[in-house]
Amino acid sequence: MRRKISVALMIVICFFLQTTLFKSLSFSSISPNLLIIVTASFGFMRGQKEGMFIGFFSGLLVDAFFANVFGFYALLYMYVGWVNGFFKKHFFPDDIALPMLLISGSDFFYNITIYFFRFLFRSRFSFGFYLLHIIIPELVYTLLISILLYFVILKINQKLEEIEKRSAGKFGS
Repeated sequence: MRRKISVALMIVICFFLQTTLFKSLSFSSISPNLLIIVTASFGFMRGQKEGMFIGFFSGLLVDAFFANVFGFYALLYMYVGWVNGFFKKHFFPDDIALPMLLISGSDFFYNITIYFFRFLFRSRFSFGFYLLHIIIPELVYTLLISILLYFVILKINQKLEEIEKRSAGKFGS
């Protein structure tokens, strides 16, 4: 129960930071995607199932406040969490390269999917412009923020796992 409350609180805090503070700190209307960082991080730290659930609820928040089609972002974030969950067996807390690679890949996938469904289907074919002015700057900004946020998420996850092990030890004896 403690994990669910902690993760829900983290999702809500990151959502509000993403939509308020980082919107005001945006460069050329580009801001980092904190929910991608949270979803991808928990996906490869905790596995596919937890990554999917965290992604789904992160996407539901975005859908509830910003989406024209309800469920689009929930599905998109859910896939991000699910795919990152495949890398759980390759995850080591000391290694920063894999998390940064997965977070950047997730952000790229997220933006390509948005381009495909929101712009290409409406006959807006300026992919080069979208890539250079939206996708790459957001990816760089997200990576810069993820260097800090990832370690916060990692520490919270480690602390929750430590508490879960202690509590399981009490009840297992």
